[in-house]
Amino acid sequence: MFADRAKIYIKSGKGGDGHVSFRREKYVPNGGPDGGDGGDGGSVIFEVDDGLNTLVDFRHIRKYAAENGQNGDKKNCRGKNGADIIIKVPYGTVIKEGESGKVITDMSGENRRAVLLKGGKGGNGNQHYATSTMQAPKYAQPGQEAKELELQLELKVIADVGLVGFPNVGKSTLLSRVTNARPKIANYHFTTLNPNLGVVDLEGAKGFVIADIPGLIEGASEGIGLGHEFLRHIERTKLMIHIVDAASTEGRDPIADIYAINKELEAYNPEIASRPQVIAANKMDMIGAVGMEISEDPIGRIKAEFEPEGVQVFPISAVTGQGVRELLYAVNNLLEGMDDKPIIFEQEYFPEMQQDEAGPHTVVYNEKEDEYVVEGPRIEKMLGYTNLESEKGFAFFQNFLKKNGIIKELEELGIQEGDTVRMYGLSFDYYK
Repeated sequence: MFADRAKIYIKSGKGGDGHVSFRREKYVPNGGPDGGDGGDGGSVIFEVDDGLNTLVDFRHIRKYAAENGQNGDKKNCRGKNGADIIIKVPYGTVIKEGESGKVITDMSGENRRAVLLKGGKGGNGNQHYATSTMQAPKYAQPGQEAKELELQLELKVIADVGLVGFPNVGKSTLLSRVTNARPKIANYHFTTLNPNLGVVDLEGAKGFVIADIPGLIEGASEGIGLGHEFLRHIERTKLMIHIVDAASTEGRDPIADIYAINKELEAYNPEIASRPQVIAANKMDMIGAVGMEISEDPIGRIKAEFEPEGVQVFPISAVTGQGVRELLYAVNNLLEGMDDKPIIFEQEYFPEMQQDEAGPHTVVYNEKEDEYVVEGPRIEKMLGYTNLESEKGFAFFQNFLKKNGIIKELEELGIQEGDTVRMYGLSFDYYK
């Protein structure tokens, strides 16, 4: 089974909590703090595995979590770090944020290992908080929370050249003739449901990788049929061979077909539609066999329509091989003038920028109680694991409010020194 798309959920490990303890040896009556640090949580790491060529495994296992770090202990014992989780993916997998669809990383080119989510740092034990004025701190830092993400994984074919065209125009036949690929071929639409890759070896030339992109239909850009699944594989190709049935064996007009497919490419992604294209006018061996008048000269019609636009037209027969050699060398010459680096999708979403954010919250003034009320799930969680009775813990929480713009929102509402701020049953006096 070929699978080129999957949705999964990943979670890094939580950092272990720092420990609060004090030395209690027999001859040390006033022992200092000796609480150990928590261990770091495990990270979520993606790695390329050249032995994989499908995302089918992710259809069966959808949740992946790294280990949590262990808590610190007495006698300065540091908690054990949580184990990382390494997720293997095929070369060419694009990893996107699940909701927005923005690219996090593209496992292509030299990018063979990526840390998607770093584990939470372990919290400091109370030994770190001893000062000349506070020799017995009863506060330890909690470990950082685990991070989680829903991801879209998409496997996009790595090929220099893509074969595009309506179903049953001869793409699979051409691929099987010019490469070592052996696609299944039959005389019905959508016979090719998976992209087939092959290497074209040319005498005296470098050669290139070619992909038979499954047949497109009108409406593909809107997801009709398997449109999006097919179009996704064209995104990496540098050049396209647009194959048409020049003999009109199914009664369609080849010129109209070319415009229809180009319209779908434009609707899906204008940048793809602007890439170089050559036209392979296929089935030239059948032009006389289907009762078409030779005087109509279908090849001449196609050339007259598209060559003035700079698009080369090559009459070929994928069955007999006529004209195929000229097509392949022309494509190779075009590729030699292009950048030979693979097309890599740039990062659009940065998971680390989402960390330590307050998330959705509200800041309002309650006129009846004469107090300002701040609420939000992340704020409630912060209050739950921050020791507000310690000077450092309170400073940490204040910095969190400032960093997330909550202090600024209070000031915009007109808060004055001495006014009351309430957060989930706790009341604070506001001072700058």
